[in-house]
Amino acid sequence: MLEKQEMIRKSFASDLDSVTNTNMLNELKVKYLGKKGLITELTSNMKDLSIDERKEVGRVSNELKNELNEKINSLESELKLKELNQKLESEKIDISLPATKVPVGAPNVLEKLIEEVEELLMSMGYDVVDGPEIEEDKFNFEMLNIPKGHPARDAQDTFYIKDEEILLRSQTSPVQARTMLKGEGKTPIRMICPGKTYRRDDDDATHSHQFMQIEGLLVDKNISLSDLKGTFDAIAKKLFGEDCKTRFRPSYYQFTEPSVETDISCFVCKGEGCSLCKNTGWITVSGAGMVHPNVLRNCGYDPEEWTGFAFGFGAERLAMLKYGINDIRFFYQTDLRELSTFDRKDSE
Repeated sequence: MLEKQEMIRKSFASDLDSVTNTNMLNELKVKYLGKKGLITELTSNMKDLSIDERKEVGRVSNELKNELNEKINSLESELKLKELNQKLESEKIDISLPATKVPVGAPNVLEKLIEEVEELLMSMGYDVVDGPEIEEDKFNFEMLNIPKGHPARDAQDTFYIKDEEILLRSQTSPVQARTMLKGEGKTPIRMICPGKTYRRDDDDATHSHQFMQIEGLLVDKNISLSDLKGTFDAIAKKLFGEDCKTRFRPSYYQFTEPSVETDISCFVCKGEGCSLCKNTGWITVSGAGMVHPNVLRNCGYDPEEWTGFAFGFGAERLAMLKYGINDIRFFYQTDLRELSTFDRKDSE
């Protein structure tokens, strides 16, 4: 046993002298201290030995193992330090060289615009609310004063899923109805709902079967059309600058009374007339109005006591105007080269 121990010790010393890097040291470690290494072979016949012989063999093997481990660990520290110094010497950095240009991304222009509107309205006390995209007919139409047979229910406009009772929401207004129902006719409501909507349409430069709406609702006591005008003014100035002017034109929607079309002054020609505003000096951006008494009543609010206003923007339309985009399909393409037309400062 002692002879084998001495032979292993001499062989290890010889092999250790030839080690010049950590890879060779790892191989040496496996050769002598691995599961099938030479140290392990010393105890391979333990089962054939007596108890006293086992104790002696175990003691000798552990002493040799500890001795070799100590020498390996000592040399490993020296080799690692040596390799580190060599690496530092060979990888010197010339700090006078130009830096590598790293492309910097920019926020999605559509998402950025939605965030701008959210930040403004939240500062005015509005909550950002979400709702299901797969909706019930009751919330999408009936509670919003759109009865059976109304043209807006035509299958060419709405994606019905089941028996004309379950559908993909054609507007985010159902979230307004759901929010009012939670208020139980007792609490004021200030909310906006940005979200996807779906309508049967032929996709082209200005139309899409899927688009983002930003709808807002305020219900309280003594609310008038002038409150809506002030809110619309604030949104327009936030998006298009302090010089932006706004106006209302009479219109008709089933869920508001009175209803208005909301226009902003053309930010390109400053009201003088151009191709963007079709020589009118004004650009229509949304529809709005005072919440219809029937809608208030359907959602639990007494129209004799409560009033409110609602508005709805197409987020893509606003972004197209603000950033000069002429094709709505731009927002849903995956070609990142399209984004190269917008640098970071345009979306900040």
